[in-house]
Amino acid sequence: MYDVRPNFIIGFHGCEKSDRDKLINHPNEILISKNPYDWLGNGMYFWENNYTRALLWAEEKKKNGKIKNPSVLGAVIHLGYCCDFLDSKYIRLIQHHYTGFKDLYDILGDELPKNRNVNSDSNKNLLLRELDCAVIEFMHQSIFETWDEEIEVEGNSSTKNFDTTRGVFTEGGPAFEGAGLFEKSHIQVCVRNPNCIKGFFTPREEIEFPIIEK
Repeated sequence: MYDVRPNFIIGFHGCEKSDRDKLINHPNEILISKNPYDWLGNGMYFWENNYTRALLWAEEKKKNGKIKNPSVLGAVIHLGYCCDFLDSKYIRLIQHHYTGFKDLYDILGDELPKNRNVNSDSNKNLLLRELDCAVIEFMHQSIFETWDEEIEVEGNSSTKNFDTTRGVFTEGGPAFEGAGLFEKSHIQVCVRNPNCIKGFFTPREEIEFPIIEK
């Protein structure tokens, strides 16, 4: 009953400037990330209402030689049917699918993927989330297969595929000594259904308001 998020949000995507401009001019050419270590599975990623974090991410990519001209793309997003890990219901859902995922690996005799650190991250935030990504994709695939089977057998299905996935992450070191706040904490949104992106925009700079005439 409360699974569809009714409101629009603003998302920011850190990227190469040429990629930003391409999406502004050709908005249907959505950039889908399918890295095995993506934190929320496959889709297009946005920092929710967090322009500064998106820009910092792009600037870090420049330092690593992966981006030449760091930029930020804005998007208006409708979350739709959202697997929202800020909601306890969906934490329980992913726990359920993890059990099935682990059982499958046990049957196959394979080693589970693991979340891993990178040498450059002194905070040990497990930036390579291969386990999380694999379990989330297993969940989406299981839901899709149920939906597909019901469509084939009955012609309709009460099962719904998720449009988006959303999570909150505490990342970075403490904001100050003894703090429970962290420098890079953020909400991340992964858009699986491109139709949830209602439009892209180039973020503008704030101007003085009200304007004082002299």
